[in-house]
Amino acid sequence: MAVGRFQVMALMQAARAHILGLPLDSAYSWGLNRSIFYAAAKRGFKGGEHRSSGDGGGHQAPNTYHLGDEMVYKAPGPELLFTIGGKTQTKEDFQRQIESRFQGKFRDAWEEAVDYVEHFDRETLLSGEEFFSSVYRPKRDEFAAKWTEMSGAQEAAPRRVKPSRSSRRPSSARRRSS
Repeated sequence: MAVGRFQVMALMQAARAHILGLPLDSAYSWGLNRSIFYAAAKRGFKGGEHRSSGDGGGHQAPNTYHLGDEMVYKAPGPELLFTIGGKTQTKEDFQRQIESRFQGKFRDAWEEAVDYVEHFDRETLLSGEEFFSSVYRPKRDEFAAKWTEMSGAQEAAPRRVKPSRSSRRPSSARRRSS
């Protein structure tokens, strides 16, 4: 299977979190959590969890974790792992949903992601919006294509896009040309 935007987001978010000081397993959990979050945001949330930039007072609510201006829910337990929609994102989940797509080339992609992300200043990495627009968005498709090719996976067939109403011929023009 191809490496898609979901995997690119998870990998780059994990690299971001690791550069900002999270241990590797926690960084993987963060990366998968953020990728799930952005996929849900793109499709429209179904449930009660939504993005928050904190309580405004600099205090951290119980069971939450802040990385820069982004807040996520911590999973119960001794490890720093994150949860969304009642599901904890573990190292095993990251391996199954992200690492496996790289078909043995994950380490190369990880090193490239870390090298790329660490060239941005700390302020950019601490801002969810800046990370998305300045770090992730400009490279997401390039990395998806490169990492798909590197892993030897086949790219998914492009989605067919319905022509917009304005690009279709009016029904009277279709009848005349028949």
